[in-house]
Amino acid sequence: MTTEHSRDRSAASETVQERVTRYPGDLHDVTDARLDAEEFLDGLARVTVPAAPEHWDDILLVVTELAANAVQYAPGPFEVRLRRTFDGVHVVVHDTSSTPPAPRPFRRDRDGGVGWYLIHTLCSQVSVVAKDDGKDIHVFLPW
Repeated sequence: MTTEHSRDRSAASETVQERVTRYPGDLHDVTDARLDAEEFLDGLARVTVPAAPEHWDDILLVVTELAANAVQYAPGPFEVRLRRTFDGVHVVVHDTSSTPPAPRPFRRDRDGGVGWYLIHTLCSQVSVVAKDDGKDIHVFLPW
């Protein structure tokens, strides 16, 4: 696992925090991605507290869901980028599949079927950008 940290200064002199972490794509990487996101949010909260306590949990839930989907549907390495924005957090997950996510009907007799709906419910914006080496899923959440 490679972790890169960077800090930039915005025009308003507010510190912009960013974290980029790459994972090999193993099942335990889902937990690692969540823990790394929690560490990012902990640092962010020292600078700016979230407007509502649930924002913290929403971001962790979305990162966990996107990482789990990357491991399940796009075998191979994936990357999680977290960046502070003016009014929230921008999360980008890059995986090796160019197939865009699609909602599946929920059925009680099988696992899954709610993740993509959950992401769209919690995030203010969701977009998928196909690339030659896979796709980027961009989501924006309030902070």
